[in-house]
Amino acid sequence: MVELLSEPDINQASSSLSTGEGSGTFDKEVISGRTEINNGAVTVASGGPVSNGVTNSSDGRRLRKIQTLPLDISSSHKLETPSSEISSADKLDSPSSQLKLEKSKTEKPKRNNILVEEASQIFDQNLSVNQKLKLLNRLATVKDDGTVEFEIPADVETNSYAAKAGKVQNLHIEDPVDSGEPRYSPPLQIVMLIVGTRGDVQPFVAIGKRLQEYGHRVRLATHSNFKEFVLTAGLEFYPLGGDPKVLAEYMVKNKGFLPSGPSEIPVQRSQMKDIIYSLLPACKEPDLDTGIPFRAEAIIANPPAYGHTHVAEALKVPIHIFFTMPWTPTSEFPHPLSRVKQPAGYRLSYQIVDSLIWLGIRDMINDVRKKKLKLRPVTYLSGSQGSESDIPHGYIWSPHLVPKPKDWGPKIDVVGFCFLDLASNYEPPGELVKWLEAGPKPIYIGFGSLPVQEPEKMTQIIVEALETTGQRGIINKGWGGLGNLAEPKDFIYSLDNIPHDWLFLQCVSVVHHGGAGTTAAGLKAACPTTIVPFFGDQPFWGERVHDRGVGPPPIPVDQFTLPKLVDAINFMLDPKVKEQAVELAKAMEKEDGVDGAVKAFLRHLPREMPDTDPPPTSSGLFSIRRCFGCS
Repeated sequence: MVELLSEPDINQASSSLSTGEGSGTFDKEVISGRTEINNGAVTVASGGPVSNGVTNSSDGRRLRKIQTLPLDISSSHKLETPSSEISSADKLDSPSSQLKLEKSKTEKPKRNNILVEEASQIFDQNLSVNQKLKLLNRLATVKDDGTVEFEIPADVETNSYAAKAGKVQNLHIEDPVDSGEPRYSPPLQIVMLIVGTRGDVQPFVAIGKRLQEYGHRVRLATHSNFKEFVLTAGLEFYPLGGDPKVLAEYMVKNKGFLPSGPSEIPVQRSQMKDIIYSLLPACKEPDLDTGIPFRAEAIIANPPAYGHTHVAEALKVPIHIFFTMPWTPTSEFPHPLSRVKQPAGYRLSYQIVDSLIWLGIRDMINDVRKKKLKLRPVTYLSGSQGSESDIPHGYIWSPHLVPKPKDWGPKIDVVGFCFLDLASNYEPPGELVKWLEAGPKPIYIGFGSLPVQEPEKMTQIIVEALETTGQRGIINKGWGGLGNLAEPKDFIYSLDNIPHDWLFLQCVSVVHHGGAGTTAAGLKAACPTTIVPFFGDQPFWGERVHDRGVGPPPIPVDQFTLPKLVDAINFMLDPKVKEQAVELAKAMEKEDGVDGAVKAFLRHLPREMPDTDPPPTSSGLFSIRRCFGCS
């Protein structure tokens, strides 16, 4: 789950939303194309021939590179940059120099053209902050209706942006992720910093358990909601800030990017601040229940942890980033939070999204760097573009569904889906078993932990679609409140969350939101799949499933209608689609994503691990560090 934060200065953002007033605004310069935010994504439309418009200059500084994450862009606003040159970190983080979002003064912006060479300057790590802000202002404008506009010239060749982004220096080199045992690594104390819903956390529980089998001590730091889940799996737990239910409700309501109004901005910033400030304690504080000391010697994180790379920098420990959606730039497909139809803009879409994200969280990141991490504040625009060559990344999906892009280098792995075996110890209720045995395999329909805006209406559509197609169905109530029937139906069974790896084997096909974990479970069970995306990367997975021939085109949740669901069910019942699903499931059987992730992590560890101070020991406590051979 990835969400985008809001304007750093709350009062100014709220004022701008209502009055549209601000200072130091550049004229709205939108090119002959248009980008809309749709389901939490930046949608890019192609424009016509273009000409140059901005001076290419650089301040000559070499800028460090980091990876950061999420922000929210307030609707009815445009990007505004500071009117004066930024000369220091403190000046950058002062209220007057923060990124502003100002209300558009006109409905139809004046058009101005931009060359591919100019747009590609956003990849230039030597470009000053102010120059990048000006360039981003030219590339993107948020309109009154919440759309973001930026240009991809229609006559540009695919490789033009990629060449500017350094594609030729990032050639694909095959790595023997699955060949043999990983090289030996002394037992380490590893912390996993994981933000998101249960679907985001579950793969890391599986990876953590496997790391323990290799002799490492693993602490999984995530939201308090998942404490019992983590402890039951046999891992150590430490709470991170943020409530995944609050985050999910916000994302569903606002499609990922746009808050409905100023009142929601403080709520989201409070959530993000709680997460960022909880990362350092998770890496070095004793266990809250037992008091046993802990000191991270390596970090595994997913990008929504926001400050993960900064904490690793402060502690001088290696970090490995794993994610269930692509976050490393490639020319093979666009950023999942964008909608770029023209291949020439695919790689650029990663920098556009990443720059907006970084601008929205930089004040909080710099605050924690100065106050907690004792690091110098960051004075530049950066993010995933810079860090892809420095920090190893592992992507948790099957290469049989999405092969590793050819322009991803040797520090980037596609490890396979990471499954946690929950079915072997699961005892289904007798009533469910009896219902399953009473008829043909049902269709599963559920949206997990995502709140549904109109559960009664959606439930009625599901019931009517099943009646129309003559199918039995299992409805998962989840957090959305589906499946509350006015009167019982013998062809409908409503249930709460149960292990997908058991349930999907009992189903003929599945309909769900398209979270990476749920998608993986359905494909592993050889179920034709219909994805109903709510936001974020879910449309990306819907498109991948359809492209692979194992499901119909995705149905966005706000287009969820009876005719479309009926068509989707009929599509999934086609024997040819089932054959494709079985073929993909057999290919996935040969993969062990958990083992691939562990091997990738161990393989990318530095040959010589940095020295870290041992945690203080208490005379009254047995040292787990010594028990794991780390003394």
